[in-house]
Amino acid sequence: MTTVRFISADGRQVSEVTARAGTRLLDLAQANGQPLEGTCEGAMACSTCHVIVAPADFIRLPAASADEEDMLDFAHGVGRTSRLACQIWLTADLDSLEVRMPSGSTDMSG
Repeated sequence: MTTVRFISADGRQVSEVTARAGTRLLDLAQANGQPLEGTCEGAMACSTCHVIVAPADFIRLPAASADEEDMLDFAHGVGRTSRLACQIWLTADLDSLEVRMPSGSTDMSG
């Protein structure tokens, strides 16, 4: 099991949930009421599942692909540790992962 700590954009709300290894972060976030749209349903054709990963956890993630980096160019509030939640698959090595919701989002559905 992997524990993920979700933090709201304003830092006030914290939700800690557990998931089995192999769970996609986007799916876990949506199942637990986090405000990630995921317009493309994880096909990496939008940036509506953008999250900001805690710096200590960011270095534990596999590197983002060039395609993911390109999609992050369209996300609102991107920072050095930004990732797309659809591209993060939970593993035992990622236990205690902490992610913050961005302060805004870009509607890619239109």
